[in-house]
Amino acid sequence: MVKIILENITKKFDDFTALDNINLKIDDGEFMALLGPSGSGKSTLLYTIAGIYKPTSGRIYFDDRDVTEIPPKDRNIGLVFQNWALYPHMKVFNNIAFPLELRKVPKQEIEKKVREVAKMLHIENLLDRYPWQLSGGQQQRVAMARALVKEPDVLLLDEPMSNLDALLRIEVRAELKRLQKDLGITAVHVTHDQAEALAMADRIALIKEGKILQVGTPDEVYYKPKYKFVGRFLGNPPMNFIEAEVENNYLRIYESKIPIPTQYRRLINKLDVKKVLLGFRPHDAELVKGIHEGLIGEVYSFEPLGKEQIVTVTIGNTFIKVFVPEGERFTFGEKVTVKIREDRIILFDKKTEKALEFLI
Repeated sequence: MVKIILENITKKFDDFTALDNINLKIDDGEFMALLGPSGSGKSTLLYTIAGIYKPTSGRIYFDDRDVTEIPPKDRNIGLVFQNWALYPHMKVFNNIAFPLELRKVPKQEIEKKVREVAKMLHIENLLDRYPWQLSGGQQQRVAMARALVKEPDVLLLDEPMSNLDALLRIEVRAELKRLQKDLGITAVHVTHDQAEALAMADRIALIKEGKILQVGTPDEVYYKPKYKFVGRFLGNPPMNFIEAEVENNYLRIYESKIPIPTQYRRLINKLDVKKVLLGFRPHDAELVKGIHEGLIGEVYSFEPLGKEQIVTVTIGNTFIKVFVPEGERFTFGEKVTVKIREDRIILFDKKTEKALEFLI
């Protein structure tokens, strides 16, 4: 196990800045997810940790060892790619054994290690097959076995499940999380799938346009997003946002008024803000028929999801989504009131889109 420390990492490709002064510490044995949209810089950061890219500036440490100038083969990493990159002309055994053969490991030891890791990943019966004879999930396990057979200090995963179907992805991510914990390997996992990051990671680093916006546990980044972008990117459906004006001790939202949440009263006075973005998760509100105290709107649509449904409500020109129990029935255009849990409201600065508590 090693600790990874990234200090002021910047990576430029000609005039394009892919990584902009990244600072991040990944603890021994931690599973860190690098999460962000396509083009955010998350894969570039992974390949910089691997040594495939050399940073334009900044330093990379594995524990106290500066590995910035050290080539990938000398960093003792295991790397699993999105397309798995198996050798089609080699059987599964030889694909897994390849890193050990490069190291000139004795044949008897290679045999032992390959069979051990194959058993761990439940592919011991596939060792005599070729990659083209395997399913996607089996190929993914072979790629994982090849990365693990050399007993790496760090496991780097570049969207290894993106080519699997949805059900298999859920199964494999549970196996991978258990395997990583059993082996105690420090793992860094690149993904654009927020559900995958929330389910697997000890901590998540949210990346946008080459900058890390927030690092925290799944609960921290989900319930306490530092930026509107984080709240919007995490969750399905994502966090709701609606503009509000501060009027004395109330927030005015179109024709509705709600009290300023207790936790924000002093902060709003201190910052002297007049307009905010109110954010809340769809499952942190309830929908009540008729006009009551809360956010008044009209039912726009509803989507049954089995034990619950998502009801979309229009409030002014803003769409709000709320989870509602399956038995409740609504009609299009019906007047309803959205009642939000006060302790789950997040207020953001309208200009910077940053949560008010992070402005101080």
